[in-house]
Amino acid sequence: MPQILIDADACPVKDETYKVGWRYNVPVIVVSNSPIRVPAHPLISRVVVSDGFDAADDWIVDHVEAGSIVVTADILLADRCLKSGCGAVIAPTGKPFTNASIGNAVAVRAIMADLRAGAVGDGIGGPAPFGKADRSRFLSALDEAVGRLRR
Repeated sequence: MPQILIDADACPVKDETYKVGWRYNVPVIVVSNSPIRVPAHPLISRVVVSDGFDAADDWIVDHVEAGSIVVTADILLADRCLKSGCGAVIAPTGKPFTNASIGNAVAVRAIMADLRAGAVGDGIGGPAPFGKADRSRFLSALDEAVGRLRR
């Protein structure tokens, strides 16, 4: 039975995740460093961890299972979840992190961090703004992952 874990502090697709959880009768666990309002529904639960560095990430990694779907934009958390054997990791933009793609994503993240830290970093921006197309891709990717893991 799949479950969905959300790295929730800055997640823009919590409401979409709840709707998919309700549609497929899949539990959703919202993990954050501070209290976040969640719908009062038996499938939705909230876990508030300490504000320690990576506390939410550590909790998620400790609780993923083969049928877990993790929703996160954090590449390093995605890497840890995949190594822990979870069923799927999806970014809020709908981009799936896979065992085949995570190494490249971690490398690009490290390069971009180095560039931002150096003098060159003044002209390097962050990711593109989150938009409707991202939300749509996310819903499609989450639907597909839940369907695949329920089979």
